[in-house]
Order: sequence, then C-alpha cells, then structure tokens
Amino acid sequence: MTIEKENDFYFREPAKDDGAAVWELIKATKVLDLNSSYSYLMWCDIFSGTSIIAEKNGKTLGFISGYKNPNNPNKLFIWQVAVDASARGNGLATKMLRQLLKREACKKIDYVEATVSPSNQPSQSLFKGLAKKLDTECHISDCYVTDDFPDEEEEHEDELLFTIGPIATENK
Repeated sequence: MTIEKENDFYFREPAKDDGAAVWELIKATKVLDLNSSYSYLMWCDIFSGTSIIAEKNGKTLGFISGYKNPNNPNKLFIWQVAVDASARGNGLATKMLRQLLKREACKKIDYVEATVSPSNQPSQSLFKGLAKKLDTECHISDCYVTDDFPDEEEEHEDELLFTIGPIATENK
C-alpha cells in the first residue's frame, strides 16, 4: 500500500479494517447520507483503488469514496466526500481528490463526476475549485430530481451532476 504525506496528513487506500472508522466519520458529519456499516466495509475493501483515507496522528479525518463508471471507464464518480469537523477549512478534500488522481488506478481518468444537492454549497465549491486547480471546465447539469427518490417520509433534494474535465495528464 502506498502512503503519501502532505502537510502532516497521510493519504492512503482504505482497507476493509477502515470500514468502521469511515462509517463513524460519515455519521459524525450529520449531513451526508449514512449508509449501512456493511456498505462501508465493502467500499473500503472492493473500491480501495479509487477511494482514499486521510489520517493525522493515527485518526481518520477524511474519506472519499469513488469508482470508475462502468459505462464510461474514463470517468471517476465521487460518491461521498467526508472531512472531520476538526480538519475542515484547510483544503483537505481537494488534497484527497488530487492524491486520488495521481494513482495508477486513475491514470486513464479524464473526468471527475459527482452529484451534489443545490443546498450543499461546500461540495459545490469543492468541485468548482477542483476544476480551477486542474485548469479545466466544470459542467453542471440536472441528474436526479426529488420525485426520483422513493422515500416518501423524508423528501430528498434534487441532485445536480458536476462533471469536471477533461483533465490534462500534466494536471494529475
């Protein structure tokens, strides 16, 4: 496993053993959709090459889950971005995304995609900022609307599709 260090943070691929800490991190954000603990165990095990953990002093402070889109293998879809409250405000999410794009597993990635709700200004800023740092475009389009979600008790916001790219090789 390759571990990169930047500004006292260590970046690495997650492993099955990270699933519980990732679940706790997602739960603590109180804004991300919390999936089953089982899903995070699987995510850390199966999609480790396209996901990332950020640690400081042995504590998991950041996690990004991503996967190559099976219909478009040159696109990396970012499912969730989580940063512990104690580590917010210093660009950790952007650093994790940049570290991900440097990986061998992402060598042929030309686009980063993510869905973001209209009220999630921090994520919108993250992906727009990533496009600027990568010197490329950020295209925003409709993706999922409230009526697409089956949960009638808790209305889910629309989700906009952010597409960042194309990403030049020298910017990875």
